Amino acid sequence: MATNGKHVKGMANERYEELKRMLGDRRREIMSEVHEKIRDVRTESGHGKMSEVFDQGESSEADIQEDIEFALIQMKAETLTRINEAISRLEEGAYGYCFECGEDIAPQRLRALPFAVRCKDCEQARENAIQRERLQSQRSSSLFFDISG
Repeated sequence: MATNGKHVKGMANERYEELKRMLGDRRREIMSEVHEKIRDVRTESGHGKMSEVFDQGESSEADIQEDIEFALIQMKAETLTRINEAISRLEEGAYGYCFECGEDIAPQRLRALPFAVRCKDCEQARENAIQRERLQSQRSSSLFFDISG
């Protein structure tokens, strides 16, 4: 029996190391992307954008492009925050387990979405519940408007 316990502990340790490596790799990748985006934005703003004269349409396009770049940086930063939270959960021994049912989250899901907190089934159930709430809310508000109209 002691050998079996060591085998289970070894498997758990292997899973921990694999998850830690995966999260670390993803974290470095996103940090690199964020730094690259920031560097690109600084380079673009420093190379003549300020001295160029834009007509109203060009100026509007440039503003939209800057907004998109900023939104992308913001999304990457949010993803980085979620990955840092996942690393904390891993250190606490809670990473890779569903918040709802406590079962293991599939490794494929964790590779695709490293900060997943629910297994596929529980996430689907959650999304269905949210969808039902939205539909219920829409029906309630449309009934309200029908009555008052």
